[in-house]
Amino acid sequence: MTSSEATAAAPEDAAPDGKLKRKITGPLLFLFILGDVLGAGIYALMGVLAGKVGGALWAPLVVALALALLTAGSYAELVTKYPKAGGAAVFAERAFKRPIVSFLVGFSMLAAGVTSAAGLAIAFAGDYLTTFIDVPAIPAAVVFLALVAALNARGISESVKSNVVMTVIELTGLLIVIIAGAVMIGGGRGDVGRVSQFPDGSTPALAILAGAIIAYYSFVGFETSANVAEEIRNPSRVYPTALFGALVTAGIVYLLVGLASAAVLAPEDLAASSGPLLDVVSASGLGVPNWLFSAIALVAVANGALLTMIMSSRLAFGMAEHGLLPGVLARVLPQRRTPWVAIVSTTAVAMLLTLVGDLSTLAETVVLLLLLVFLSTNVAVLVLRRDTVEHSHFRVWTAIPVLGVASCILLLTQQTATVWLFAGILLVVGVVLYFIARAATRRSAAEAEPTPQGQL
Repeated sequence: MTSSEATAAAPEDAAPDGKLKRKITGPLLFLFILGDVLGAGIYALMGVLAGKVGGALWAPLVVALALALLTAGSYAELVTKYPKAGGAAVFAERAFKRPIVSFLVGFSMLAAGVTSAAGLAIAFAGDYLTTFIDVPAIPAAVVFLALVAALNARGISESVKSNVVMTVIELTGLLIVIIAGAVMIGGGRGDVGRVSQFPDGSTPALAILAGAIIAYYSFVGFETSANVAEEIRNPSRVYPTALFGALVTAGIVYLLVGLASAAVLAPEDLAASSGPLLDVVSASGLGVPNWLFSAIALVAVANGALLTMIMSSRLAFGMAEHGLLPGVLARVLPQRRTPWVAIVSTTAVAMLLTLVGDLSTLAETVVLLLLLVFLSTNVAVLVLRRDTVEHSHFRVWTAIPVLGVASCILLLTQQTATVWLFAGILLVVGVVLYFIARAATRRSAAEAEPTPQGQL
């Protein structure tokens, strides 16, 4: 899919250095991206997909992976070309030269991040947590976000190392589902024929497209990695390998989980379940206790929230560094060198969103906002071909970002009016904040001008 016309290995300090420590190695980055892509969504995804495509769960997963890889190609080029925190907002600033455009791209990413974190916090405080302790959902979600913020503030190295452990745990849960399907099929109890069955009366192509929109949510986590680019060792060499490797690995795991789920349970049973993978494991007779699988699901949710909040805080930091948000957000802890003001601010917003949004609306809004970001990034990679940098970097085939633009437009046309309205409100808030910030900046600049001599 990609070419590497300028991928000669560069020394670690070939990319511009920044205020943040470069502590993320290639293996840590691979697990960072894999952990975010293999997030909590897959633990509830199969039931929703079954309602769209019946037993053909693999089909929308494959389509969603292909669409995600298109935009990932653009990210691989731009992140290695401009390895700075800020991600899509930095790319838009360089490409379009219009502060309002770069602000809205960054704000869309930031809004998607904190909205996703709020949704994950609600999910964490739901049925899986009540398996162990019955507490009110909203206070539990707020406490959960506070604990995530504390780990985030401790340091990027500690955060991504925690991600390694949690990624292994959540991957283990998915492997249990795959083994459960293999046990059923090997014992002659599974129904492999269901993997090619679509709902009665449906058109397979349209059903797959509808399912791909839902499945796409489980792949978009790769964008998080762009916002820790300033903390990656030798990004030009390790970033593309880690990015594509993690996406393909996640796609294979999802494909096997989809096949196993369809073989073990009928589509109508999956669609009716709020914990479809737990039901798959239970129906297989594998002997895994329900409490153990619930614990694994909680770890998956926690890991997704941690990585999302790392992205959000680093994005806020990067935008502040480039003058798109107030400079106070660029402050870092003296010893830890983590962006503490950005961490506190993004966590506070996520906490507020847990009070006003339901999980379904929050998740769908995240997808729409990210599609707007991805559309901007795919256009930016073409515009910035005119710009050259001194260090070597990855270069994607030109056709890939063109197809990426088309894929984003296609998926945007499939979103509901309710989700467009919710996202539109968030973007209007962003526009208002942007002009308020500009007015405050002009007022501060005017107050700072020296008084002419002879004038009181």
